[in-house]
Amino acid sequence: MIDGDTDKKAYGYVTRINNGETQVLVFQHPIREAGIQIPKGTVKPQEDACQAVIREMKEETGLENFHVEKLITEDFWENVDGAIHNRYFYQISVSNVPDEWDHQPTGGGDEAGLTFHFFWISSEQCATYQRAWRLFKPDIYLTCSLSQPAKISIDLGRLFFL
Repeated sequence: MIDGDTDKKAYGYVTRINNGETQVLVFQHPIREAGIQIPKGTVKPQEDACQAVIREMKEETGLENFHVEKLITEDFWENVDGAIHNRYFYQISVSNVPDEWDHQPTGGGDEAGLTFHFFWISSEQCATYQRAWRLFKPDIYLTCSLSQPAKISIDLGRLFFL
């Protein structure tokens, strides 16, 4: 049962078409151990997941003009420590955005004072980054399969064909 103690997160897989190729937005976190990530954040109690991903995109990326295409998948699981997690993965599209930029998140909290470096990866780069994410972010894998509910990940290659 999902209740007020559930940790809800909204993830945004932001895509664009550049020279006929689909690319996915990622950012380098300034804390090295945090690695390369996609924009995401906590769903606040008064929000639904779609509202949260819109807010998080604006706060984390600085982007204002984007379109939430669809909910890709959702998972719900209990960690070994008893923590309950519910994650929502959205596909978001943009156009007319820079190839890279720096942005200081505006949501406060642990991100206050940090600067994220945003850039795009293409389908050829996906395998490299997925290997890195498996090393540094073991909870982010992807095949849109819930066969391992505690370890969902999105095969970024599949995003290029959604």
